[in-house]
Amino acid sequence: MKVRTRFAPSPTGYLHIGGARTALFSWLYAKKMGGDFILRIEDTDRERSTQASVDAIMDGMKWLDLDFDEGPIYQTDRFDRYKEVIQQLLDQGDAYHCYCSKEELETLRDSQWAAKQKPRYDARCFGREDIPEGIEPVVRFRNPQDGTVIFDDQVRGHIEISNNELDDLIIARSDGTPTYNLTVVVDDLDMEITHVIRGDDHINNTPRQINIIRALGKEPPIYAHVPMILGDDGKRLSKRHGAVGVMQYRDDGYLPDAVINYLVRLGWSHGDQEVFSREEMQQLFLLDDVNKSASTFNTEKLQWLNQHYIKEMPVDEVAKHLQWHFDDQDIDVTNGPATTEVIDALKERAKTLKELTASARYFYMDFDAYDEKAEKKQFKEPTVAILQALYDGLSEVNEWDLEPIHAVIVQTCEDLDLKLGKVGPPLRVAVTGTAMSPSLDVTLKLIGKERSLRRINNAIAYLKDKFA
Repeated sequence: MKVRTRFAPSPTGYLHIGGARTALFSWLYAKKMGGDFILRIEDTDRERSTQASVDAIMDGMKWLDLDFDEGPIYQTDRFDRYKEVIQQLLDQGDAYHCYCSKEELETLRDSQWAAKQKPRYDARCFGREDIPEGIEPVVRFRNPQDGTVIFDDQVRGHIEISNNELDDLIIARSDGTPTYNLTVVVDDLDMEITHVIRGDDHINNTPRQINIIRALGKEPPIYAHVPMILGDDGKRLSKRHGAVGVMQYRDDGYLPDAVINYLVRLGWSHGDQEVFSREEMQQLFLLDDVNKSASTFNTEKLQWLNQHYIKEMPVDEVAKHLQWHFDDQDIDVTNGPATTEVIDALKERAKTLKELTASARYFYMDFDAYDEKAEKKQFKEPTVAILQALYDGLSEVNEWDLEPIHAVIVQTCEDLDLKLGKVGPPLRVAVTGTAMSPSLDVTLKLIGKERSLRRINNAIAYLKDKFA
């Protein structure tokens, strides 16, 4: 049996972090087992489904590099198939039309609450002969009245649900459109899905879906319900915890491999190992190793992983992702040093690509003002003489490289009888506008001779005017 998994998001919003983890686990298991991974778009909710949401899901899958073998398959293209199955269930006597009004159902629910009973539909329309006129009925699945639904969940273990706990759910609305529990069953059967990996918020649907599958004469797939993700305060993950669209992590400067690595550790482990390549994940991932308890989202851990990837990934790979941030901030990298050289210079301190981009700006673009604190601390009246000496020495450098630049800085310290702590910091502010940069020889080399000298000269003029 060839393993076939699927990711089936509803296009009613962005691809959030919980959905991305579900997609990842489904993708990994298919890869591990040499199977197929299918992308299905569950867009039958016409009022809430949007093309923008579809695009956001596709963008997120592409950015995370979760490639699918089949799809995207849209449920709205399969309405004829759903109608066919609904009719089959009606013909078999496993479904029936329900004419109950909203008010009638509310009265039923209120009476059950008053009697301290579990609210549930009482199948009053099953076998009904007095068909009211002018009412478009819904279709309900006739759930078995006795027995037990039993399945072995790959994460949660052995589960048994008595059929008397389940009522007759609606499988087609009054306008004829199918509901989730019907479409998911038909799709999983038609697409020959062998393993359904999804969030444990779906676990209450599983017994109902198994009963529909068996009414259709088929055997259910294997289920694996992964636990939810919590915020660091123990509450359900929300926007304030980081439950934003996956593409927001790109915008915030995270590498997709870092996000993937973080997600796989949210609920799965392999010993104490924290960092995994995609190849290692595919080799090691097993559903039996997925935790039963909820996972806690930790932004600091994600940042730590991201910094690790920035430092350890091949620099040309980092550069590909960094280019998006340069474009986003209108930084023309053709007007300056090679991006790979800038990454090498800055990667030890950057937690995100967004931080790295902000730090790299002065390599490519001139600045209009100096950092206020840095200027106040480093730009004193004697700084003019220091910068002038540096300007004169650096102007004589023919080969603009690390050793000659460093030699000029050291010689300036000796000539002025000053320690490096009095010479280096004002030079750094003059050429970068900030108090932080890589080592001065690296910084000046990357900025370039012409641009460095111009900025030093501008700082001299600024200070002369300031202290005139």
